[in-house]
Amino acid sequence: MIVSIGKRELFAIGMVLAVLPALYFVLWRGQENAAVSGKAPAEEKIKERTVVIIDAGHGGFDGGAVSPDGVAEAEINLAVAKDLALVLAFLGENTALTRQEDISLDTGSGSTVRQRKVEDLKQRTAFVEQFPQGVLLSIHQNSLPSVPSVHGAQAFFNPAGEGLGQCIQQELNAVINDREKQARAMDPSVYLLSHTRHPSVLIECGFLSNGAETERLQSPEYQRRLALTIAAGYLRWQEEDHAGQDDLLLHGVRQ
Repeated sequence: MIVSIGKRELFAIGMVLAVLPALYFVLWRGQENAAVSGKAPAEEKIKERTVVIIDAGHGGFDGGAVSPDGVAEAEINLAVAKDLALVLAFLGENTALTRQEDISLDTGSGSTVRQRKVEDLKQRTAFVEQFPQGVLLSIHQNSLPSVPSVHGAQAFFNPAGEGLGQCIQQELNAVINDREKQARAMDPSVYLLSHTRHPSVLIECGFLSNGAETERLQSPEYQRRLALTIAAGYLRWQEEDHAGQDDLLLHGVRQ
């Protein structure tokens, strides 16, 4: 699944897989002090360092996509996002979540659902942009009721996040999908990804219009598997990106 990443990361991911349930309480209590839910992080939290911003899509009044039997996207998004934060924190990454509970980030000033959704997206974008060296991973679920047989996980990226999206998709294809999907550029109409300058990837973890996949997506074990797979893609991208930077430096020295 992650043969191209370093031995250190391989060992760490294996350890996380083995002990993640036991780590929940310890690591999550530490995460409670991080910047969350659209609040401005403390000054010392916004330093020139990479912060992986994990966005659990929707929440609160906005449940997102809903399966035929009433399973809302927002609750699955949050579960996967929390697992992903735990994995990356365990691996030594700096993380921040846009939300840690079933809430919307809107201020409540909108008088219609549409206005509230727009405000929510603006708050998420402002939260992301507070981090000078941010990387955004936005967790969502898909739905295509007209073709309920469609299933699988797919990554969508903004212009700065193409390499990251490709790496995450490679891991999703190797671990989650039973047939290969391609990472794709996100439509510019998607507000959050089009309004941030950071490398950003939206991961559609599965289709709530597919009954079998909906059942899997509700499983804590499968949610952890998704989180580990996304984390592996992030680590792959980090390693490849750093290797490219090293090559450029070496080339410059030779010249």
